[in-house]
Amino acid sequence: MADAPAVPQGTPWSFDEYIAAYRRHAGHPLAILLRFLAGNAKDLTIAMFGLVAKQSPVWVIPIVTRNIINVVTYPDRHHITELWLNLSIGLGFILQNIVTNWLYAYHFGKVNRTIEQRLRGSLIVKLQHLSIRFHNETQTGRLLSKVMRDVENVEVLLDQMFRSLPLIVLDIAIAITVTAFASPKVLLFFVCSVPVAVLAIYAFRKPIRDSNHDFRSQMEHTQAAVAEMLEMIPVTRAHGLQQVEIDHMGRHLSRIRDTGLHLDVINGLFGATSWVVFQAFQLGCLAFTSWLALTGQIQIGDVVLFQTYFAQIVNGISGLINLYPVLTRGIESVSSIGEILQETDVECNARKVEPNEIKGDVEFRSVDFRYSPDYPWVLRDYSLTVPAGQSVALVGDSGSGKSTLLNLLIGFAEPEAGQVLVDGVDLSTIDLDAYRRQIAVVPQNTILFSGTLRDNITYGLADVDDAEVDRVIREVGLEDVVDALPEGVDTPLGEHGGTLSGGQRQRIAIARALIRRPRIIIFNEATSALDSVSEKQVQQATERMMSQCTTFLVAHRLSTIRNADRIVVMEHGRIVEEGTYDELMAKRGKFFALKKLQE
Repeated sequence: MADAPAVPQGTPWSFDEYIAAYRRHAGHPLAILLRFLAGNAKDLTIAMFGLVAKQSPVWVIPIVTRNIINVVTYPDRHHITELWLNLSIGLGFILQNIVTNWLYAYHFGKVNRTIEQRLRGSLIVKLQHLSIRFHNETQTGRLLSKVMRDVENVEVLLDQMFRSLPLIVLDIAIAITVTAFASPKVLLFFVCSVPVAVLAIYAFRKPIRDSNHDFRSQMEHTQAAVAEMLEMIPVTRAHGLQQVEIDHMGRHLSRIRDTGLHLDVINGLFGATSWVVFQAFQLGCLAFTSWLALTGQIQIGDVVLFQTYFAQIVNGISGLINLYPVLTRGIESVSSIGEILQETDVECNARKVEPNEIKGDVEFRSVDFRYSPDYPWVLRDYSLTVPAGQSVALVGDSGSGKSTLLNLLIGFAEPEAGQVLVDGVDLSTIDLDAYRRQIAVVPQNTILFSGTLRDNITYGLADVDDAEVDRVIREVGLEDVVDALPEGVDTPLGEHGGTLSGGQRQRIAIARALIRRPRIIIFNEATSALDSVSEKQVQQATERMMSQCTTFLVAHRLSTIRNADRIVVMEHGRIVEEGTYDELMAKRGKFFALKKLQE
Protein backbone atom coordinates (compact mmCIF):
# COMPACT_ATOMS: atom_id res chain seq x y z
CA MET A 1 0.00 0.00 0.00
CA ALA A 2 1.28 3.45 -0.90
CA ASP A 3 2.35 5.84 1.82
CA ALA A 4 -0.44 8.04 3.11
CA PRO A 5 -0.41 11.71 2.16
CA ALA A 6 0.60 14.18 4.81
CA VAL A 7 -2.24 15.21 7.08
CA PRO A 8 -2.96 18.95 6.96
CA GLN A 9 -2.67 21.03 10.09
CA GLY A 10 -5.99 22.79 9.64
CA THR A 11 -9.32 21.38 10.69
CA PRO A 12 -11.76 20.13 9.70
CA TRP A 13 -10.41 17.72 7.12
CA SER A 14 -11.78 17.86 3.62
CA PHE A 15 -13.92 15.01 2.32
CA ASP A 16 -11.01 13.53 0.32
CA GLU A 17 -8.73 13.66 3.38
CA TYR A 18 -11.22 11.68 5.45
CA ILE A 19 -11.45 9.13 2.64
CA ALA A 20 -7.65 8.82 2.50
CA ALA A 21 -7.50 8.50 6.29
CA TYR A 22 -9.74 5.49 6.60
CA ARG A 23 -8.52 3.79 3.43
CA ARG A 24 -4.95 3.66 4.70
CA HIS A 25 -5.83 2.14 8.09
CA ALA A 26 -4.78 -1.47 8.04
CA GLY A 27 -2.90 -3.81 10.34
CA HIS A 28 -2.85 -3.65 14.14
CA PRO A 29 -5.54 -1.34 15.62
CA LEU A 30 -2.89 0.83 17.28
CA ALA A 31 -1.61 1.66 13.79
CA ILE A 32 -4.92 3.42 13.22
CA LEU A 33 -4.32 5.68 16.20
CA LEU A 34 -0.68 6.43 15.35
CA ARG A 35 -1.56 7.36 11.78
CA PHE A 36 -4.17 9.80 13.00
CA LEU A 37 -1.36 11.53 14.90
CA ALA A 38 0.40 12.31 11.63
CA GLY A 39 0.87 16.03 11.09
CA ASN A 40 0.82 16.92 14.79
CA ALA A 41 4.58 16.68 15.49
CA LYS A 42 5.00 20.40 16.23
CA ASP A 43 2.17 20.59 18.76
CA LEU A 44 3.21 17.30 20.37
CA THR A 45 6.80 18.51 20.73
CA ILE A 46 5.73 21.76 22.40
CA ALA A 47 3.30 19.85 24.60
CA MET A 48 5.97 17.39 25.71
CA PHE A 49 8.33 20.26 26.54
CA GLY A 50 5.58 21.89 28.62
CA LEU A 51 4.83 18.56 30.30
CA VAL A 52 8.44 18.02 31.38
CA ALA A 53 8.84 21.65 32.51
CA LYS A 54 5.65 21.73 34.55
CA GLN A 55 6.58 18.45 36.25
CA SER A 56 10.14 19.53 37.05
CA PRO A 57 9.31 20.95 40.54
CA VAL A 58 8.38 17.40 41.62
CA TRP A 59 11.94 16.29 40.88
CA VAL A 60 13.77 19.43 42.07
CA ILE A 61 11.91 20.18 45.33
CA PRO A 62 13.09 16.94 47.09
CA ILE A 63 16.71 17.92 46.32
CA VAL A 64 16.11 21.49 47.53
CA THR A 65 14.45 20.15 50.69
CA ARG A 66 17.33 17.76 51.33
CA ASN A 67 19.87 20.56 50.92
CA ILE A 68 17.99 22.96 53.22
CA ILE A 69 17.59 20.31 55.95
CA ASN A 70 21.29 19.51 55.77
CA VAL A 71 22.21 23.22 55.91
CA VAL A 72 20.07 23.67 59.04
CA THR A 73 21.14 20.38 60.64
CA TYR A 74 24.85 20.72 59.93
CA PRO A 75 25.55 24.54 59.99
CA ASP A 76 29.26 23.94 60.48
CA ARG A 77 29.47 22.18 57.13
CA HIS A 78 27.46 24.70 55.06
CA HIS A 79 27.26 28.44 54.38
CA ILE A 80 24.01 30.40 54.90
CA THR A 81 24.00 31.43 51.23
CA GLU A 82 23.26 27.81 50.33
CA LEU A 83 19.93 28.18 52.13
CA TRP A 84 18.88 31.23 50.07
CA LEU A 85 20.19 29.73 46.84
CA ASN A 86 18.13 26.55 47.29
CA LEU A 87 15.02 28.54 48.27
CA SER A 88 15.42 30.70 45.14
CA ILE A 89 15.85 27.66 42.91
CA GLY A 90 12.79 25.97 44.39
CA LEU A 91 10.66 29.12 44.00
CA GLY A 92 11.77 29.55 40.36
CA PHE A 93 10.78 26.02 39.45
CA ILE A 94 7.43 26.44 41.21
CA LEU A 95 6.54 29.76 39.50
CA GLN A 96 7.29 28.54 35.95
CA ASN A 97 4.63 25.84 36.43
CA ILE A 98 1.82 28.26 35.51
CA VAL A 99 3.21 29.12 32.05
CA THR A 100 4.39 25.60 31.19
CA ASN A 101 1.11 24.07 32.36
CA TRP A 102 -0.78 26.37 29.99
CA LEU A 103 1.68 25.51 27.21
CA TYR A 104 1.05 21.81 27.71
CA ALA A 105 -2.73 22.12 28.14
CA TYR A 106 -3.19 24.20 24.98
CA HIS A 107 -0.98 22.26 22.58
CA PHE A 108 -1.86 18.77 23.80
CA GLY A 109 -5.54 19.71 24.01
CA LYS A 110 -5.31 20.88 20.41
CA VAL A 111 -3.86 17.52 19.35
CA ASN A 112 -6.29 15.45 21.42
CA ARG A 113 -9.40 17.29 20.25
CA THR A 114 -8.23 17.19 16.65
CA ILE A 115 -7.72 13.43 16.83
CA GLU A 116 -11.17 13.09 18.38
CA GLN A 117 -12.67 15.07 15.51
CA ARG A 118 -10.75 13.13 12.88
CA LEU A 119 -11.67 9.76 14.34
CA ARG A 120 -15.36 10.63 14.38
CA GLY A 121 -15.08 12.24 10.96
CA SER A 122 -13.44 9.16 9.47
CA LEU A 123 -16.07 6.91 11.07
CA ILE A 124 -18.85 9.04 9.62
CA VAL A 125 -17.25 9.02 6.17
CA LYS A 126 -16.78 5.24 6.33
CA LEU A 127 -20.37 4.72 7.50
CA GLN A 128 -21.56 6.80 4.55
CA HIS A 129 -19.64 4.52 2.18
CA LEU A 130 -20.45 1.14 3.69
CA SER A 131 -23.00 -0.85 1.75
CA ILE A 132 -26.71 -0.78 2.43
CA ARG A 133 -26.42 -4.49 3.22
CA PHE A 134 -23.97 -3.70 6.03
CA HIS A 135 -26.35 -1.11 7.53
CA ASN A 136 -29.29 -3.49 7.24
CA GLU A 137 -27.37 -6.15 9.15
CA THR A 138 -25.84 -3.88 11.84
CA GLN A 139 -27.74 -2.32 14.71
CA THR A 140 -27.73 1.48 14.64
CA GLY A 141 -27.14 1.70 18.40
CA ARG A 142 -23.91 -0.28 18.11
CA LEU A 143 -22.61 2.09 15.44
CA LEU A 144 -23.59 5.07 17.58
CA SER A 145 -21.65 3.58 20.50
CA LYS A 146 -18.53 3.34 18.35
CA VAL A 147 -18.81 6.94 17.13
CA MET A 148 -19.42 8.42 20.59
CA ARG A 149 -18.35 6.18 23.50
CA ASP A 150 -15.38 4.43 21.87
CA VAL A 151 -13.93 7.70 20.60
CA GLU A 152 -14.22 9.12 24.13
CA ASN A 153 -12.25 6.12 25.41
CA VAL A 154 -9.61 6.72 22.76
CA GLU A 155 -9.37 10.35 23.86
CA VAL A 156 -8.67 9.13 27.41
CA LEU A 157 -6.12 6.66 26.03
CA LEU A 158 -4.27 9.47 24.25
CA ASP A 159 -4.29 11.55 27.41
CA GLN A 160 -2.76 8.68 29.37
CA MET A 161 -0.20 7.86 26.65
CA PHE A 162 1.06 11.44 26.34
CA ARG A 163 0.59 12.70 29.89
CA SER A 164 0.43 10.08 32.61
CA LEU A 165 2.74 7.51 31.01
CA PRO A 166 5.65 9.90 30.22
CA LEU A 167 5.43 11.48 33.69
CA ILE A 168 5.46 8.10 35.41
CA VAL A 169 8.49 6.99 33.38
CA LEU A 170 10.31 10.28 34.05
CA ASP A 171 9.47 10.20 37.78
CA ILE A 172 10.90 6.70 38.09
CA ALA A 173 13.95 7.38 35.89
CA ILE A 174 14.94 10.62 37.67
CA ALA A 175 14.36 9.14 41.13
CA ILE A 176 16.50 6.12 40.31
CA THR A 177 19.25 8.25 38.72
CA VAL A 178 19.54 10.67 41.66
CA THR A 179 19.41 7.78 44.14
CA ALA A 180 22.13 5.90 42.23
CA PHE A 181 24.50 8.85 42.60
CA ALA A 182 23.56 9.52 46.23
CA SER A 183 23.56 5.97 47.62
CA PRO A 184 23.88 2.70 45.64
CA LYS A 185 22.74 0.80 48.75
CA VAL A 186 19.39 2.58 48.77
CA LEU A 187 19.04 2.05 45.00
CA LEU A 188 19.45 -1.68 45.56
CA PHE A 189 16.53 -1.58 47.97
CA PHE A 190 14.45 0.35 45.42
CA VAL A 191 15.01 -2.25 42.71
CA CYS A 192 13.25 -4.88 44.86
CA SER A 193 9.89 -3.24 44.11
CA VAL A 194 10.09 -3.83 40.33
CA PRO A 195 9.52 -7.64 40.30
CA VAL A 196 6.45 -7.18 42.51
CA ALA A 197 5.00 -4.67 40.04
CA VAL A 198 5.63 -6.97 37.10
CA LEU A 199 3.98 -9.91 38.88
CA ALA A 200 0.95 -7.77 39.77
CA ILE A 201 0.51 -6.64 36.16
CA TYR A 202 0.87 -10.19 34.86
CA ALA A 203 -1.62 -11.63 37.37
CA PHE A 204 -4.36 -9.14 36.54
CA ARG A 205 -3.72 -8.64 32.82
CA LYS A 206 -6.10 -11.24 31.36
CA PRO A 207 -9.02 -10.71 33.81
CA ILE A 208 -8.92 -6.94 33.19
CA ARG A 209 -8.77 -7.33 29.40
CA ASP A 210 -11.63 -9.85 29.34
CA SER A 211 -13.76 -7.76 31.71
CA ASN A 212 -13.30 -4.63 29.59
CA HIS A 213 -14.25 -6.55 26.45
CA ASP A 214 -17.41 -7.97 28.06
CA PHE A 215 -18.45 -4.59 29.43
CA ARG A 216 -17.98 -2.80 26.10
CA SER A 217 -19.91 -5.51 24.28
CA GLN A 218 -22.81 -5.27 26.75
CA MET A 219 -22.82 -1.47 26.39
CA GLU A 220 -23.04 -1.73 22.60
CA HIS A 221 -25.89 -4.24 22.74
CA THR A 222 -27.78 -2.13 25.28
CA GLN A 223 -27.33 1.07 23.29
CA ALA A 224 -28.68 -0.73 20.22
CA ALA A 225 -31.63 -1.99 22.28
CA VAL A 226 -32.36 1.54 23.55
CA ALA A 227 -32.35 2.87 19.97
CA GLU A 228 -34.80 0.16 18.92
CA MET A 229 -36.97 0.82 21.98
CA LEU A 230 -37.24 4.52 21.11
CA GLU A 231 -38.21 3.72 17.52
CA MET A 232 -40.83 1.24 18.73
CA ILE A 233 -42.49 3.53 21.30
CA PRO A 234 -45.57 4.33 19.09
CA VAL A 235 -46.14 0.60 18.44
CA THR A 236 -45.44 -0.30 22.09
CA ARG A 237 -47.83 2.35 23.39
CA ALA A 238 -50.53 1.47 20.84
CA HIS A 239 -50.57 -2.16 21.99
CA GLY A 240 -50.10 -1.50 25.71
CA LEU A 241 -46.74 -3.29 25.77
CA GLN A 242 -44.83 -0.82 27.93
CA GLN A 243 -44.17 -3.40 30.65
CA VAL A 244 -42.85 -5.87 28.07
CA GLU A 245 -40.31 -3.29 26.88
CA ILE A 246 -39.45 -2.31 30.45
CA ASP A 247 -38.78 -5.96 31.32
CA HIS A 248 -36.77 -6.42 28.12
CA MET A 249 -34.60 -3.37 28.83
CA GLY A 250 -34.35 -4.40 32.47
CA ARG A 251 -32.60 -7.60 31.43
CA HIS A 252 -30.10 -5.59 29.36
CA LEU A 253 -29.48 -3.21 32.27
CA SER A 254 -29.01 -6.12 34.65
CA ARG A 255 -26.35 -7.59 32.39
CA ILE A 256 -24.57 -4.22 32.26
CA ARG A 257 -24.77 -4.01 36.05
CA ASP A 258 -23.29 -7.49 36.48
CA THR A 259 -20.48 -7.07 33.93
CA GLY A 260 -19.76 -3.53 35.20
CA LEU A 261 -19.67 -4.74 38.80
CA HIS A 262 -17.30 -7.55 37.86
CA LEU A 263 -15.05 -5.02 36.07
CA ASP A 264 -15.14 -2.66 39.07
CA VAL A 265 -14.22 -5.47 41.47
CA ILE A 266 -11.32 -6.61 39.28
CA ASN A 267 -10.02 -3.04 38.96
CA GLY A 268 -10.52 -2.45 42.69
CA LEU A 269 -8.63 -5.59 43.69
CA PHE A 270 -5.92 -4.68 41.22
CA GLY A 271 -5.46 -1.21 42.72
CA ALA A 272 -5.77 -2.35 46.34
CA THR A 273 -3.25 -5.16 45.98
CA SER A 274 -0.67 -2.88 44.40
CA TRP A 275 -1.27 -0.14 47.00
CA VAL A 276 -0.82 -2.50 49.98
CA VAL A 277 2.34 -4.02 48.55
CA PHE A 278 3.97 -0.69 47.81
CA GLN A 279 2.98 0.97 51.07
CA ALA A 280 4.67 -1.90 52.89
CA PHE A 281 7.78 -1.34 50.78
CA GLN A 282 7.67 2.39 51.56
CA LEU A 283 7.65 1.71 55.29
CA GLY A 284 10.56 -0.64 54.73
CA CYS A 285 12.40 2.15 52.89
CA LEU A 286 11.83 4.55 55.80
CA ALA A 287 13.21 1.98 58.25
CA PHE A 288 16.23 1.20 56.05
CA THR A 289 17.22 4.85 55.37
CA SER A 290 16.68 5.78 59.04
CA TRP A 291 19.10 3.00 60.02
CA LEU A 292 21.64 4.33 57.50
CA ALA A 293 21.32 7.84 59.02
CA LEU A 294 21.69 6.51 62.57
CA THR A 295 24.87 4.69 61.60
CA GLY A 296 26.24 7.84 59.93
CA GLN A 297 26.25 6.42 56.40
CA ILE A 298 23.95 9.18 55.09
CA GLN A 299 22.88 12.63 56.30
CA ILE A 300 19.45 13.28 57.86
CA GLY A 301 18.32 15.31 54.84
CA ASP A 302 19.04 12.29 52.65
CA VAL A 303 16.35 10.34 54.53
CA VAL A 304 13.76 12.86 53.31
CA LEU A 305 15.20 12.77 49.78
CA PHE A 306 15.16 8.98 49.53
CA GLN A 307 11.74 8.71 51.15
CA THR A 308 10.32 11.23 48.68
CA TYR A 309 11.95 9.56 45.69
CA PHE A 310 10.92 6.11 46.85
CA ALA A 311 7.36 7.43 47.11
CA GLN A 312 7.71 8.66 43.51
CA ILE A 313 8.94 5.25 42.39
CA VAL A 314 6.19 3.46 44.33
CA ASN A 315 3.50 5.83 43.05
CA GLY A 316 4.94 5.59 39.55
CA ILE A 317 4.91 1.79 39.44
CA SER A 318 1.50 1.77 41.13
CA GLY A 319 0.36 4.30 38.53
CA LEU A 320 1.61 2.03 35.76
CA ILE A 321 -0.36 -0.85 37.23
CA ASN A 322 -3.50 1.25 37.64
CA LEU A 323 -2.98 2.68 34.16
CA TYR A 324 -3.18 -0.76 32.63
CA PRO A 325 -7.01 -1.06 32.81
CA VAL A 326 -7.39 2.40 31.24
CA LEU A 327 -4.98 1.53 28.43
CA THR A 328 -6.72 -1.81 27.94
CA ARG A 329 -10.10 -0.12 27.69
CA GLY A 330 -8.71 2.42 25.23
CA ILE A 331 -7.07 -0.23 23.04
CA GLU A 332 -10.30 -2.21 23.13
CA SER A 333 -12.10 0.88 21.83
CA VAL A 334 -9.45 1.38 19.14
CA SER A 335 -10.10 -2.20 18.06
CA SER A 336 -13.83 -1.49 18.04
CA ILE A 337 -13.32 1.59 15.86
CA GLY A 338 -10.99 -0.45 13.66
CA GLU A 339 -13.83 -2.89 12.99
CA ILE A 340 -15.58 -0.09 11.10
CA LEU A 341 -12.56 1.63 9.54
CA GLN A 342 -11.26 -1.66 8.17
CA GLU A 343 -14.65 -3.04 7.08
CA THR A 344 -14.43 -4.05 3.40
CA ASP A 345 -18.13 -4.08 2.50
CA VAL A 346 -18.08 -0.64 0.89
CA GLU A 347 -19.50 0.94 -2.20
CA CYS A 348 -16.24 1.65 -3.99
CA ASN A 349 -16.48 4.09 -6.89
CA ALA A 350 -12.72 4.36 -7.40
CA ARG A 351 -11.77 4.18 -11.09
CA LYS A 352 -15.43 3.97 -12.11
CA VAL A 353 -16.74 6.11 -14.97
CA GLU A 354 -18.56 9.29 -14.03
CA PRO A 355 -21.60 9.47 -16.31
CA ASN A 356 -22.56 12.50 -18.35
CA GLU A 357 -26.15 13.65 -18.23
CA ILE A 358 -28.12 10.43 -18.48
CA LYS A 359 -31.11 10.00 -20.80
CA GLY A 360 -32.89 7.37 -18.75
CA ASP A 361 -32.82 4.21 -20.88
CA VAL A 362 -32.90 1.26 -18.43
CA GLU A 363 -32.39 -2.43 -19.13
CA PHE A 364 -32.33 -5.41 -16.78
CA ARG A 365 -30.54 -8.11 -18.77
CA SER A 366 -30.83 -11.73 -17.57
CA VAL A 367 -30.50 -10.70 -13.91
CA ASP A 368 -30.13 -13.28 -11.13
CA PHE A 369 -30.18 -12.03 -7.54
CA ARG A 370 -30.39 -13.39 -4.01
CA TYR A 371 -29.41 -11.73 -0.75
CA SER A 372 -27.00 -14.49 0.22
CA PRO A 373 -26.20 -18.06 -0.81
CA ASP A 374 -28.33 -19.26 2.12
CA TYR A 375 -31.44 -17.50 0.79
CA PRO A 376 -33.63 -18.43 -2.21
CA TRP A 377 -33.42 -16.55 -5.50
CA VAL A 378 -35.38 -13.28 -5.52
CA LEU A 379 -34.88 -12.66 -9.25
CA ARG A 380 -34.08 -15.38 -11.77
CA ASP A 381 -33.09 -14.69 -15.40
CA TYR A 382 -35.03 -11.43 -15.20
CA SER A 383 -35.07 -9.16 -18.27
CA LEU A 384 -36.87 -5.84 -18.76
CA THR A 385 -36.23 -2.92 -21.10
CA VAL A 386 -37.55 0.55 -20.33
CA PRO A 387 -36.96 3.31 -22.92
CA ALA A 388 -36.12 6.82 -21.70
CA GLY A 389 -39.21 8.78 -20.68
CA GLN A 390 -41.44 5.74 -20.24
CA SER A 391 -43.33 5.14 -17.00
CA VAL A 392 -43.40 1.58 -15.70
CA ALA A 393 -45.44 0.32 -12.76
CA LEU A 394 -44.33 -2.84 -10.96
CA VAL A 395 -47.08 -4.82 -9.26
CA GLY A 396 -47.33 -8.21 -7.64
CA ASP A 397 -47.66 -10.00 -4.33
CA SER A 398 -45.28 -9.25 -1.47
CA GLY A 399 -41.97 -11.01 -2.06
CA SER A 400 -42.33 -11.02 -5.84
CA GLY A 401 -39.11 -8.96 -6.24
CA LYS A 402 -40.42 -5.45 -6.93
CA SER A 403 -38.42 -3.61 -4.25
CA THR A 404 -35.34 -5.72 -5.01
CA LEU A 405 -35.53 -4.59 -8.64
CA LEU A 406 -35.55 -0.96 -7.50
CA ASN A 407 -32.60 -1.56 -5.15
CA LEU A 408 -30.63 -2.92 -8.11
CA LEU A 409 -31.52 0.17 -10.16
CA ILE A 410 -30.45 2.52 -7.35
CA GLY A 411 -27.20 0.55 -6.92
CA PHE A 412 -27.90 -0.63 -3.38
CA ALA A 413 -27.18 -4.18 -4.55
CA GLU A 414 -25.44 -5.86 -7.50
CA PRO A 415 -26.81 -8.82 -9.45
CA GLU A 416 -25.17 -12.17 -8.95
CA ALA A 417 -25.45 -12.72 -12.70
CA GLY A 418 -26.59 -10.54 -15.58
CA GLN A 419 -26.44 -6.75 -15.89
CA VAL A 420 -28.33 -3.60 -15.02
CA LEU A 421 -27.74 -1.11 -17.84
CA VAL A 422 -28.45 2.64 -17.87
CA ASP A 423 -28.10 4.24 -21.32
CA GLY A 424 -26.40 1.01 -22.37
CA VAL A 425 -23.70 1.27 -19.66
CA ASP A 426 -23.37 -1.42 -16.98
CA LEU A 427 -24.25 0.13 -13.62
CA SER A 428 -21.35 -1.74 -11.99
CA THR A 429 -18.91 0.42 -14.01
CA ILE A 430 -20.54 3.77 -13.18
CA ASP A 431 -19.62 6.13 -10.34
CA LEU A 432 -22.75 5.58 -8.25
CA ASP A 433 -22.58 8.96 -6.47
CA ALA A 434 -22.56 10.84 -9.78
CA TYR A 435 -25.31 8.56 -11.12
CA ARG A 436 -27.53 8.96 -8.06
CA ARG A 437 -27.33 12.74 -8.27
CA GLN A 438 -29.35 12.40 -11.50
CA ILE A 439 -32.06 10.16 -10.09
CA ALA A 440 -34.60 10.60 -7.31
CA VAL A 441 -36.19 8.13 -4.91
CA VAL A 442 -39.40 8.47 -2.95
CA PRO A 443 -39.30 5.64 -0.36
CA GLN A 444 -42.24 3.97 1.30
CA ASN A 445 -41.10 5.12 4.75
CA THR A 446 -40.73 8.89 4.73
CA ILE A 447 -37.51 10.18 6.28
CA LEU A 448 -37.44 13.83 7.40
CA PHE A 449 -34.87 15.58 9.59
CA SER A 450 -35.24 18.33 12.18
CA GLY A 451 -34.60 21.29 9.85
CA THR A 452 -37.05 23.66 8.23
CA LEU A 453 -39.54 22.66 5.55
CA ARG A 454 -37.31 24.38 2.97
CA ASP A 455 -34.26 22.45 4.24
CA ASN A 456 -36.10 19.15 3.88
CA ILE A 457 -37.25 19.90 0.34
CA THR A 458 -33.86 21.22 -0.87
CA TYR A 459 -31.81 18.62 1.04
CA GLY A 460 -28.31 18.42 -0.45
CA LEU A 461 -28.91 21.17 -3.04
CA ALA A 462 -27.21 24.56 -2.96
CA ASP A 463 -28.60 27.91 -4.16
CA VAL A 464 -32.18 26.82 -4.83
CA ASP A 465 -34.27 29.96 -5.36
CA ASP A 466 -37.68 30.60 -3.84
CA ALA A 467 -39.44 30.33 -7.19
CA GLU A 468 -38.22 26.75 -7.66
CA VAL A 469 -39.32 25.79 -4.14
CA ASP A 470 -42.73 27.39 -4.74
CA ARG A 471 -43.10 25.50 -8.05
CA VAL A 472 -42.52 22.14 -6.39
CA ILE A 473 -44.83 22.99 -3.51
CA ARG A 474 -47.62 23.75 -5.98
CA GLU A 475 -47.00 20.61 -8.04
CA VAL A 476 -47.18 18.35 -4.99
CA GLY A 477 -50.05 20.24 -3.42
CA LEU A 478 -48.24 21.36 -0.28
CA GLU A 479 -49.82 24.83 -0.14
CA ASP A 480 -52.13 23.80 2.69
CA VAL A 481 -49.16 22.58 4.75
CA VAL A 482 -47.17 25.77 4.13
CA ASP A 483 -50.13 28.00 4.99
CA ALA A 484 -50.72 26.13 8.26
CA LEU A 485 -47.12 26.43 9.45
CA PRO A 486 -46.34 29.52 11.59
CA GLU A 487 -43.27 30.52 9.57
CA GLY A 488 -44.20 28.96 6.24
CA VAL A 489 -41.38 27.13 4.47
CA ASP A 490 -38.93 28.39 7.11
CA THR A 491 -40.70 26.59 9.97
CA PRO A 492 -38.60 23.94 11.79
CA LEU A 493 -40.34 20.57 11.46
CA GLY A 494 -38.97 18.95 14.63
CA GLU A 495 -37.40 15.51 14.81
CA HIS A 496 -38.68 13.24 11.99
CA GLY A 497 -41.37 15.85 11.22
CA GLY A 498 -43.41 14.48 14.11
CA THR A 499 -45.88 17.42 14.05
CA LEU A 500 -47.04 16.52 10.51
CA SER A 501 -49.42 13.82 9.34
CA GLY A 502 -48.17 10.81 7.41
CA GLY A 503 -49.62 12.16 4.18
CA GLN A 504 -47.99 15.55 4.67
CA ARG A 505 -44.61 13.95 5.34
CA GLN A 506 -44.92 11.84 2.20
CA ARG A 507 -45.74 14.85 0.04
CA ILE A 508 -42.63 16.61 1.40
CA ALA A 509 -40.55 13.57 0.44
CA ILE A 510 -42.03 13.69 -3.06
CA ALA A 511 -41.26 17.41 -3.30
CA ARG A 512 -37.67 16.63 -2.30
CA ALA A 513 -37.45 14.22 -5.23
CA LEU A 514 -39.14 16.46 -7.80
CA ILE A 515 -36.97 19.53 -7.11
CA ARG A 516 -33.95 17.60 -8.35
CA ARG A 517 -35.41 17.39 -11.88
CA PRO A 518 -34.19 13.77 -12.12
CA ARG A 519 -33.77 11.72 -15.29
CA ILE A 520 -34.99 8.61 -13.48
CA ILE A 521 -37.46 8.76 -10.60
CA ILE A 522 -38.49 5.85 -8.40
CA PHE A 523 -41.72 5.82 -6.40
CA ASN A 524 -41.75 2.94 -3.93
CA GLU A 525 -45.28 2.88 -2.49
CA ALA A 526 -45.18 6.69 -2.45
CA THR A 527 -48.95 7.10 -2.04
CA SER A 528 -49.48 4.41 0.58
CA ALA A 529 -49.91 6.89 3.46
CA LEU A 530 -52.04 9.47 1.65
CA ASP A 531 -55.71 10.25 1.94
CA SER A 532 -57.84 10.47 -1.21
CA VAL A 533 -57.34 14.21 -1.75
CA SER A 534 -53.57 14.09 -1.17
CA GLU A 535 -53.29 10.96 -3.27
CA LYS A 536 -54.96 12.74 -6.19
CA GLN A 537 -52.57 15.70 -5.86
CA VAL A 538 -49.52 13.45 -5.75
CA GLN A 539 -50.83 11.35 -8.60
CA GLN A 540 -51.18 14.47 -10.74
CA ALA A 541 -47.62 15.54 -9.85
CA THR A 542 -46.38 12.05 -10.64
CA GLU A 543 -48.10 12.08 -14.03
CA ARG A 544 -46.46 15.42 -14.83
CA MET A 545 -43.09 13.85 -14.02
CA MET A 546 -43.86 10.90 -16.30
CA SER A 547 -43.50 13.16 -19.31
CA GLN A 548 -40.13 14.49 -18.13
CA CYS A 549 -38.16 11.39 -17.12
CA THR A 550 -38.14 7.62 -16.84
CA THR A 551 -40.44 6.63 -14.00
CA PHE A 552 -40.64 3.46 -11.96
CA LEU A 553 -43.60 2.97 -9.65
CA VAL A 554 -44.23 0.23 -7.13
CA ALA A 555 -47.79 0.26 -5.89
CA HIS A 556 -50.19 -2.06 -4.15
CA ARG A 557 -53.04 0.39 -4.69
CA LEU A 558 -53.58 -0.36 -8.37
CA SER A 559 -55.87 2.60 -9.04
CA THR A 560 -52.86 4.94 -8.70
CA ILE A 561 -51.04 3.44 -11.71
CA ARG A 562 -53.85 3.61 -14.28
CA ASN A 563 -52.00 6.13 -16.45
CA ALA A 564 -48.61 4.37 -16.44
CA ASP A 565 -47.28 3.65 -19.93
CA ARG A 566 -46.70 0.05 -18.99
CA ILE A 567 -47.58 -2.20 -16.07
CA VAL A 568 -45.32 -5.17 -15.28
CA VAL A 569 -46.85 -7.90 -13.17
CA MET A 570 -44.30 -9.94 -11.19
CA GLU A 571 -44.51 -13.27 -9.41
CA HIS A 572 -41.63 -15.17 -7.76
CA GLY A 573 -39.01 -12.94 -9.39
CA ARG A 574 -40.35 -13.29 -12.93
CA ILE A 575 -42.59 -11.28 -15.26
CA VAL A 576 -45.94 -13.00 -15.74
CA GLU A 577 -47.82 -10.19 -17.50
CA GLU A 578 -47.16 -6.75 -18.93
CA GLY A 579 -49.13 -4.13 -20.83
CA THR A 580 -51.25 -1.04 -20.26
CA TYR A 581 -53.90 -0.89 -17.57
CA ASP A 582 -56.72 -1.52 -20.05
CA GLU A 583 -54.84 -4.34 -21.82
CA LEU A 584 -54.20 -6.18 -18.57
CA MET A 585 -57.78 -5.77 -17.37
CA ALA A 586 -58.96 -7.17 -20.69
CA LYS A 587 -56.70 -10.23 -20.31
CA ARG A 588 -58.45 -11.09 -17.04
CA GLY A 589 -55.23 -12.68 -15.72
CA LYS A 590 -53.08 -12.04 -12.66
CA PHE A 591 -53.47 -8.24 -12.75
CA PHE A 592 -57.23 -8.52 -13.14
CA ALA A 593 -57.36 -10.84 -10.10
CA LEU A 594 -55.29 -8.42 -8.00
CA LYS A 595 -57.51 -5.50 -9.01
CA LYS A 596 -60.68 -7.38 -8.11
CA LEU A 597 -59.30 -8.12 -4.64
CA GLN A 598 -59.13 -4.35 -3.99
CA GLU A 599 -62.70 -3.59 -5.01
